[in-house]
Amino acid sequence: MVFVKSAGMTKFDIDQRSSYDRIYECVNESLDSGNINFDRIDAIFVSNGEPESNGERQKHVGPMMSSMFQKKIPIITVPAGCGGGGAALWNAINYQGKNSVNNILVIGFEKLVANQSEKTTDEMLMGGERIYEQAEGVIFPAQNALVAQQYMMKYNVTTDDLALVALKNHDNAYLNPKARFYGKKITLDMINKSPIVSSPLRLFDCSIPCNGAASLIISKDKTDIEIIGSGLSTSNLSSFERKDMISWNSTKKAAEIAYKQAKVSPKDIHIAEIHDAFTPVELISYEDLGFVEKGKGADLIRDGIVNLNGSLPVNTSGGLKAKGHPISATGISQIYEIVKQMRKEAGKRQVDSIKYALTQNIGGAGSIASVHILKKVM
Repeated sequence: MVFVKSAGMTKFDIDQRSSYDRIYECVNESLDSGNINFDRIDAIFVSNGEPESNGERQKHVGPMMSSMFQKKIPIITVPAGCGGGGAALWNAINYQGKNSVNNILVIGFEKLVANQSEKTTDEMLMGGERIYEQAEGVIFPAQNALVAQQYMMKYNVTTDDLALVALKNHDNAYLNPKARFYGKKITLDMINKSPIVSSPLRLFDCSIPCNGAASLIISKDKTDIEIIGSGLSTSNLSSFERKDMISWNSTKKAAEIAYKQAKVSPKDIHIAEIHDAFTPVELISYEDLGFVEKGKGADLIRDGIVNLNGSLPVNTSGGLKAKGHPISATGISQIYEIVKQMRKEAGKRQVDSIKYALTQNIGGAGSIASVHILKKVM
């Protein structure tokens, strides 16, 4: 059995302090809140994009961690793009199950906003297919816009539905002190009047880049939160290579594995943190995760079911859209939010009566996905 001992997270922002500082901050929060000494950590799994544009000149993350923490233990780096945090957790869970280790520290961090946008964008573009996409400048907003166009035409989804997703997540981030948009009120009018980035996506349909770090400690020691399902699946690099570009089989397969391990169904989930890199991705994910049948994702946002006061709150943290998306830290920050919610430490965005929770972390436009299911056991 895998239990969550504790989690930590920095504020997601554009502050230029070093990754070292952010890692120390979130790890210290994990250690303090879990009442555990670093000497009891048996292994570390860490995800980072090792970007060349951030000015830190550090591409050997494992030994860097060894120097930081003065620990001579297994330290495994798991790069998986935007899905790195979830992939690191999946690997840590499997490693723990097959080795005689008790406590594993999982970290995701990124200093993403540190250079000209052109350089950062070009580096992120390398996460796409190199001949058809990179050569044609099909950056991720354009790639997801193509997916959105197909989805909207097939299922009569409108830009009004996308705007409601953005509004919900900004409303939630307004209440989250660690979110990029904390205390910043965004209105529906602002969303609808924002510039078009790649039709039909407007500026507020796109997640916001930022810097940040998050961590958690998983343990064999029983706590009040258990990870009862962990699934990961990989798909084609390009969405147009797939049989259906508006239903992401990586999410569906990862969810199938996680549900089977957890012995629960989608209807049992009380709260979810979903990878809303772009607003249509959240709608598609409602369907791929089984919360609603295909083509009915917009009904959940229209009817308020996924709002903070709805029957299935989604992205109470603000999601990637408004909490921020520092690539490798995102998947771990989703777990952080669920831990806060399950331990009733979420403040004004607190949701009541949570037993089962789900997190979904995606890399690329559905290229890789992990799904984790957590249970409140005390």
